[in-house]
Amino acid sequence: MALDARIQNPAALLPDAVQAVNLLYKAAHSAGVPGNTLELVHLRASQINGCSACVDSGARSARKAGETEERLFALAAWRETPYFTDAERAALALAEAATRLADRSDAVPDEVWDEAARHFGEKELAALVLWIATTNFFNRINATTRQPAPQHWG
Repeated sequence: MALDARIQNPAALLPDAVQAVNLLYKAAHSAGVPGNTLELVHLRASQINGCSACVDSGARSARKAGETEERLFALAAWRETPYFTDAERAALALAEAATRLADRSDAVPDEVWDEAARHFGEKELAALVLWIATTNFFNRINATTRQPAPQHWG
């Protein structure tokens, strides 16, 4: 199976989509959720969805924002590591549940939502939900069209 993109990135083919995506990004990042939490949520959802382009860009963006290698390396096993705060764990649990909607009959159980609500206010929860949905949006576009992670040398 070829790893080449099936088509150019749809946002490049439909430039009006870029404006909508930029508005979603701005809304999610303006509600007070710490930037590193949004970076971790994006990266974890992208790992689950197998979106190589988003995993690559997400890890690089998180590193640029000051995220440590130790936490990035452990993200897929966040439950079994001591590296994440309770608020980050709540956001990651919400991201996993909202990304794996079909895995259980109660897609986002009350205990997952309630734990997130203990750490984030209503606007912050709205931003997290919007950011998780936006990440899944990107993941599905990139996976469907086989957008590859860029090759980085050196």
